Amino acid sequence: MYDHRRLGRELDLFDTDPLMGAGLPYWLPDGAIVRHTLEEYVRDVEREAGYRHVYSPVLGKRELYEISGHWAHYSDDMFPPMELGGEGSEDVVLRPSLCPHHALIYRSRSHSYRELPLRIAELGGMYRSEPSGVLGGLTRVRAIQLNDAHVFCTLEQAVDEARGALELIARAYADLGIRAHRYRLSLPGEGGKYVADPDLWRRATALLRQALDGLPYEAVEGEAAFYGPKIDVQITDPAGREATLSTVQIDFHQPERFGLHYIGADGAKHRPVMVHRSVIGSVERAVAHLLEEHGGAFPVWLAPVQLVVLPVAEGQRPQAEELVRRAARAGLRAELAGEGSLGARIRAARLVPYQAVIGEREAAQGLAAVRLRDGRRPGELPYGELLDRIGERVAARGTGLWAAAAPA
Repeated sequence: MYDHRRLGRELDLFDTDPLMGAGLPYWLPDGAIVRHTLEEYVRDVEREAGYRHVYSPVLGKRELYEISGHWAHYSDDMFPPMELGGEGSEDVVLRPSLCPHHALIYRSRSHSYRELPLRIAELGGMYRSEPSGVLGGLTRVRAIQLNDAHVFCTLEQAVDEARGALELIARAYADLGIRAHRYRLSLPGEGGKYVADPDLWRRATALLRQALDGLPYEAVEGEAAFYGPKIDVQITDPAGREATLSTVQIDFHQPERFGLHYIGADGAKHRPVMVHRSVIGSVERAVAHLLEEHGGAFPVWLAPVQLVVLPVAEGQRPQAEELVRRAARAGLRAELAGEGSLGARIRAARLVPYQAVIGEREAAQGLAAVRLRDGRRPGELPYGELLDRIGERVAARGTGLWAAAAPA
């Protein structure tokens, strides 16, 4: 059983400092590689699925969140407003969510029914004023990098868009090696934190149930967003603890609040439906789960170091350096491990997907003796073939280490 906080420090991925404050971890170089690679993966699969990416400010006027409903229903979890002085002073707030900003982006241009569904995505910062007592590692933080998207569509398109989001989530989980997950339909409960509109809840819930048709799920009261029901994709870590990573929501509330519309085939204005969707949730929580799920042995394409090259003796250092350079030119992340005994270096690189050992004989023939982190030894390969095989695994963005056709 692994703790991502311990692994994160041991592997030099992230850390904290009292001067930065609780719940505000910083990313070290290897951690930044993991984060950047994960973010680029998400952008790539979203582009393939028809999403267009935007950037929006991390600040917004208090009035923006009053319109969206966050101020009335969510202000206890928000940082207090900051007054910007001078002429025309105004209160601005660190955003607790990206959806009001995306509603404004949609509203900034007129739209025809022919443009819908319009899919807007962003990997953007959001902020929550979490109590100090609940903060820990990467799972509960105050500054969050959220993989968020909003689909503006017709009522008739909403179920298919929600299903498409669930398919995208399933694809990402397969690529990332996330195994244990289940679906939860999160409904409103007692209390005043929810928008008081029974028809809104009835319609949105009915659509989400259609999107879940054929999938096993559990309906749970009290876990909905304040503006509508949602599908939570629940993951389980190796210790058996459950958390929400990805979500899909159908929202009638914010399109109404922001006066969103599109021009229909009849030439009249119609209200779009807003589908909120996150494939991996926050980058912080996703990395925390992947660390614990894989014990620090990330899938090849996500690993901060993909190949470590180990010269047996100083005489083979030139050949080892050449292999590292060739790996870099091939777009792979490789390092030279040349200090200490060979056994110690092999043990230190146990989480690196591939090890290339170069002794006197291998150096003379332009070969590397290949070791995989799962214990397999495919044998000696020319540098070019080794790098091609690793490149194939990286490009596949899966969890396998070696092609089926590899030597035994």
